[in-house]
Amino acid sequence: MRIPNKIWIYWFITDVLLIIEAIFGHTGLMLAIGLTAVQVVHFYAEERSIRGFATQVRIAYLLLLLLALWHPMAWLIYPVILGTSAMVLLDYCFLARFMSLMPWNHSEAYSVSMIINTFFSKPVSGSVQKNRSAQ
Repeated sequence: MRIPNKIWIYWFITDVLLIIEAIFGHTGLMLAIGLTAVQVVHFYAEERSIRGFATQVRIAYLLLLLLALWHPMAWLIYPVILGTSAMVLLDYCFLARFMSLMPWNHSEAYSVSMIINTFFSKPVSGSVQKNRSAQ
């Protein structure tokens, strides 16, 4: 089990809120959106750039949560819960790995092996972007 830190605590609370939303249909999604907005501001303040990787991941996550508010996309909450739970329990962040493949986050040429390695390498502590460039 990993030692909780501020990032883990943010994701854990968000995961609990989303699970509450999925089970009870109450205000869990709205609270998760609010907490994620706080994270965006927090990491933007730390990184001092919207291009900061942690900020980008939280912006993408916030957009997914906002999209789940739209009734036809409400099903999106379930894969988001799976991804957040994987982050909390296993240190595996699919969204961060996906974001690391965005053209503005790397300079390598795309290849099948790079994409496979990005998604199927073992979970890492810290930024997947920094760890991927060390391979």
